[in-house]
Amino acid sequence: MDTEKQNGLKLGVNGFGRIGKLTLWHHVGRKYFSEIVVNVGRMVGTSLEDLAHYTERDSTYGLLHGFLYGEKATSLIEDLDEDAGTMTIDGVKVRFLRSSRNPAELNWRGYGVKLVVETTGKFLDPNLSHDHPQGAVRGHLEAGAEKVIVSAPFKIKDKGKSIPADAVTTVMGINDNVFDPRKHKIISNASCTTTCLAHMIKPLLNAFGAKKILSASMATVHAATGSQQVLDRLPKSGATDLRKNRSIMNNIILTTTGAANALRLVIPEMAEIGFIAESVRIPISSGSLIILVLNLQEELSGEPISRELLNDIYRQAASDDLKGYLHYTDKQNVSGDIIGIPRAATIIEGHETHTRTAEQVIDLETVPRLEKEILRSIKDVVLRIPITQAVVYGWYDNEHGSYVNMLGDRTVSIAEFM
Repeated sequence: MDTEKQNGLKLGVNGFGRIGKLTLWHHVGRKYFSEIVVNVGRMVGTSLEDLAHYTERDSTYGLLHGFLYGEKATSLIEDLDEDAGTMTIDGVKVRFLRSSRNPAELNWRGYGVKLVVETTGKFLDPNLSHDHPQGAVRGHLEAGAEKVIVSAPFKIKDKGKSIPADAVTTVMGINDNVFDPRKHKIISNASCTTTCLAHMIKPLLNAFGAKKILSASMATVHAATGSQQVLDRLPKSGATDLRKNRSIMNNIILTTTGAANALRLVIPEMAEIGFIAESVRIPISSGSLIILVLNLQEELSGEPISRELLNDIYRQAASDDLKGYLHYTDKQNVSGDIIGIPRAATIIEGHETHTRTAEQVIDLETVPRLEKEILRSIKDVVLRIPITQAVVYGWYDNEHGSYVNMLGDRTVSIAEFM
């Protein structure tokens, strides 16, 4: 992983689950921040050594030192101080907080932290006040942070409210330039699925425009997440989705995704296109896939929309992407092949791109609210419109390779303004 010169800034990370731990891995390797303060929110095991044990090992990515430097590397964790809750990881000081879960009680000001990455998945409503009894993302600001990056889409509980003026949703390489350091204090980094989807859609919008994309749908075949159960569990009172409590080890589980709504926030043109997003969870630890289906209107003249044309669009877009967020491959992959590829928002598998063109027959006499006078003025009330259905496959490492690395880029880009 590329390293960058430390600038004296300290980074706060709230939460130490999958995204929290891998965010620490990312920034330890990147070395942009001089110190990282991680709020775990509770005691772990019997000592700080147990927390170091958890930090160093990962069932998906292996040992931290091996992940960063290869199989011959040795442990990078040293200088454990139980009383201070600190350790040094590859030369970076890391402090662990183990007493409070409420963002407002974390005293970022006292630790000199101005920028916080919120990874718990619990504090997603930017409208809640800092003193909300169950905690709120604005609590970080009250505790001394100047900017908070949320590693998930916003979820607004009061449907009558909209996203406040000091909050914004961005995806790196898509609309990260809309961040205004003078205005925005809370920044959603969207989700891993929205990130992949945005980089799949954007090249097509650039090539065809929104009006030519008649409709679109996607299904994400998604790896398991920490919210799912290892074994079947009795649902909580009031639970409406009984599938969330079924074993991810033994099942393909239908679920929901907010990717369609979040996509409109980062690519406003998508509001003009009918779009449906679905999700299924499968029993693997990481490595996910989006299957994108589009209906495209053919032009009466010009190059037909073919598999080759679509793949050429993605090849060129990947070549033009200087940050390397969009990848294209003609190789045949499985999910394990794409785990850990750095900063790959999506990896288009061109080998599986498919198109099929057919005529859509429309009888104008059956079109609702079309006035009869207009019909009488038309010689032929039956229209035959060539429509191409296209299927595009995009891989993404929903944990470290894609999402966490791009979250790291978002974090550093905001820190540059501080």
